[in-house]
Amino acid sequence: MAEPRLVAVLARCSDLRVEVDALTGAVSRDARTVAFSSSDAAAIEHGLQLASAWGARTLVLTAGGPECDGPLRDVAALGAEVRRVATHGSYVEELAADERALARAMVSAMGERPDLVLCADRSADRGTGALPAFVAHELGVVQAPGLVSLERDGNELIAERRLDFGRRERMRVPLPAVCSVEAAGTRLRRASLPASLAAARFEVPVAEVAVPGPAVRVLGSRAARPRPRHLPAPTGSSRERLLALTGALLSHEPPTVIGPVDASGAADALLEFLARNGYLSEARTGYAAS
Repeated sequence: MAEPRLVAVLARCSDLRVEVDALTGAVSRDARTVAFSSSDAAAIEHGLQLASAWGARTLVLTAGGPECDGPLRDVAALGAEVRRVATHGSYVEELAADERALARAMVSAMGERPDLVLCADRSADRGTGALPAFVAHELGVVQAPGLVSLERDGNELIAERRLDFGRRERMRVPLPAVCSVEAAGTRLRRASLPASLAAARFEVPVAEVAVPGPAVRVLGSRAARPRPRHLPAPTGSSRERLLALTGALLSHEPPTVIGPVDASGAADALLEFLARNGYLSEARTGYAAS
């Protein structure tokens, strides 16, 4: 008996209500608000529908920490296989990670070659839309981006894409392929109560695939503004106080023209400007050249 076909869904599980401290710039996440975005949920629903029509298996993969297990259990209650690629590091480091390396890790975690890969058009946190292209490159298959509907036509797909001025484009997508979808009128179905209760005790499988760290080393995060300074109160008449507050009569630093220089020299000049105006400490100005 032939092995059933595989429809893989790569869904980004992220905190939809991430909080950023306005004074320190620290990013904090709460496991209670971690979920799939509307586009990721639409990709999962499309995967479930197509897998049911083909008699195939549905595998939902996501990359993240244990905070992603809750949304994956909800998907497991719908009858799909779930798997999590373990990542390590802070939220900011995850955003700075190389998406091509992430795509390579996700493809490796599938374990077998899928007949169809579905992704969200854009994730809720990073929003680059580059992951589907990298996955298609790793698999060596065609890619169909920005789709609003998918229909089965034998062993092919009829896809519809949104165009400008209210137009639509219908195209035939040969399999295997990577398709990224928008959240256009497609909502993820709800599981039954017995299935949800059973999935609450489900242990999410974790694929220990090596995911390289970010190409950019994150030194820290804080609010991008100068530190507050103590200034003397203006004196004199209302006009004099207004001039003192606006600095209309003060001489300002003229604009600095840099170039032509290489990338390292431009980075050094930018860090020097940030340090001179209080945005960055002097200890970090030598990082770009190191």
